[in-house]
Amino acid sequence: MRVFRGFHHAALAPACALTIGNFDGVHRGHQAMLALLHNEAQHRGLPTCVLTFEPHPRDFFAMKAGKPDLAPARIATLRDKLTELERVGVDQVVVLPFDERLSSLSPQSFIEDVIVRGLGARYVLVGDDFRFGARRAGDYAMLDAAGSQLGFDVARMMSYEVHGTRVSSSAVREALAAGDMEHAARLLGRPYSISGHVIHGRKLGRELGFRTLNLKFPHRRAAASGIFVVQTHGLVDGPLPGVASLGVRPTVEDTGRILLEVLCLDWPASLGPEGGYGRIVRVELLHKLRDEVRYAGLDALKDAIRQDVEHARDYFSSLHQQTRRQTTRDRI
Repeated sequence: MRVFRGFHHAALAPACALTIGNFDGVHRGHQAMLALLHNEAQHRGLPTCVLTFEPHPRDFFAMKAGKPDLAPARIATLRDKLTELERVGVDQVVVLPFDERLSSLSPQSFIEDVIVRGLGARYVLVGDDFRFGARRAGDYAMLDAAGSQLGFDVARMMSYEVHGTRVSSSAVREALAAGDMEHAARLLGRPYSISGHVIHGRKLGRELGFRTLNLKFPHRRAAASGIFVVQTHGLVDGPLPGVASLGVRPTVEDTGRILLEVLCLDWPASLGPEGGYGRIVRVELLHKLRDEVRYAGLDALKDAIRQDVEHARDYFSSLHQQTRRQTTRDRI
């Protein structure tokens, strides 16, 4: 998959089958839309293209209004969004900076400057609630009429449901905010995960007797927060069970910076004490144990971490027993 910042690139395909959106989480509704886009692109002999935005448009307008807390909590980083788009077979992604210029484009200018001249779209697939252009004045009917005039086909996909629930980024955010990781996984079609480079931290975990892996979450608000049972991929051949904190670490700092701190239950000896730094890892958040708490001191924090580790071990032990029982039933 090729990724472009903007559309002024010689390597950008001259024509494409296009879909447009934020794709936060790349959930099962997005996946269904991208599967349809792929089929339509194959019929037309075109590459698939996703046009997405960074920052999220609602981030931009919240900051512009001086009310950053109105921005939606982020499900995924740009890295994770691109990883999932590649996994489902998208050919190219164009990331446009959502800024004052883009936000002020009229719907007609957006169609002509971005969709037609910028991306060479021959087929455009959008969701049933798609709006575009300044003040969100553009809608499906306007896009469809422009397609007839300018020579591209337009289609829309209605909402996608799982067990009667409309799958949307909002629904995923609600599940993550509630700590319902199982429901979030059903909406996403996979366990919720965050990936990134392992960075150096304050080394406080070593002082407390718990070695941790630190990953930045580069947005003001994360859709999930708290203490989780996790699995970490990318350090050794298989997943490493662990427990993780996703949040602002109120006991040890007051910066508001979001950090994912992962404690592997059994650190692989083959990695050595410094073997995690600089690696790109993916952390699956399987089950929420509790919310973040501000403790009176480091001793209380240390006791809480010990309990979290015990609960995580109990979770994996129970999971292993369920798997063994299922395997036994399958054999019978």
